[in-house]
Amino acid sequence: MIPFLDLQAGYRELRPEIDAAVARVLDSGWYIGGEEVAGFEADWAAFCGAGHCVGTGNGLDALILALRAYGVGPGDGVIVPSNTYIATWLAVSAVGATLQPVEPDPATHNIDPARIAAAVTPETRAILPVHLYGQPADLDPILALARAHGLRVIEDAAQAHGARYKGRRIGAHGDAVCWSFYPGKNLGAMGDAGAVTTDDPEIAARIRRLGNYGSDRKYVNVERGVNSRLDPLQAAILRVKLAHLDAWTERRRALAAAYSEALAGTGLTLPQVPAWAEPVWHLYVVRSPERDALQARLTEAGVGTLIHYPIPPHMQEAYADLGLAPEALPLARQLAGEVLSLPMGPHLGPETAGHLRAAIA
Repeated sequence: MIPFLDLQAGYRELRPEIDAAVARVLDSGWYIGGEEVAGFEADWAAFCGAGHCVGTGNGLDALILALRAYGVGPGDGVIVPSNTYIATWLAVSAVGATLQPVEPDPATHNIDPARIAAAVTPETRAILPVHLYGQPADLDPILALARAHGLRVIEDAAQAHGARYKGRRIGAHGDAVCWSFYPGKNLGAMGDAGAVTTDDPEIAARIRRLGNYGSDRKYVNVERGVNSRLDPLQAAILRVKLAHLDAWTERRRALAAAYSEALAGTGLTLPQVPAWAEPVWHLYVVRSPERDALQARLTEAGVGTLIHYPIPPHMQEAYADLGLAPEALPLARQLAGEVLSLPMGPHLGPETAGHLRAAIA
């Protein structure tokens, strides 16, 4: 049996360090904020090459708080990928802004910069690119377009922990970068957790205030905020895992390389990586017009797979009110019918590729 992802394996490898970190928090008596949260925020900002990091309760909240901090709301438009997890869209909806979906580059599945300009309207306030599957979106043309139109760039990096764009880690290219530390992420907590990184100290301060009931000082509320704070237990666990992230990323890269070699010539469309991208392989996604039959064959062979994502946002019941027909965004619809994510994680060896090749053949 080859699991799609073995979350317990990470804990087994780091059990003494994680147990010590949890005990440290429990012994401290400080269960909201405190040194563990401040320590992780400093560590993550440094890792990402960003000036500031603000922890949040989860990745969706990170997106919502970043949009709110920049004043995006009703009457504003936000450009989003048509091919993404629905959380990207939900964040825009949560602040009352209008979704402006743009189709992907078929080669990378990331938002196609060449299509963004046509989607910009006088109402557009921000572009929200997603670094899908752990591979950076092409940021330079996106940033250039944003600057030319006076737009904010808020990156959804929920799957891109440690990824590099043109040699520089994702974390501060745009105005703000939003992170999820959901347990299945490359840097995953043992529960929900998120963060925003930015080089703008005022935006960092506003995100922190918004996530703390709109308050900088106890019982003094200057705006209508929410409760979305990084938990000290999760922060302590993330600090432990962060020390191992680069090594775990190299294991993922070794498995991805083995997949690309072993699966060549199978008829599958394999991931394409631009020369300027250094992905971290959160997912290894192949395409096949016979995807469902392929998945069934792999399941029968004991290989766990998942589909990211079987229903694009515009076809979800949650967005039926937009009135978008399935064919309105044909590339997103096509990808949803063809993509299949193979087992990926730092605790699967390169030999996994041979087992998959045998199962597919």
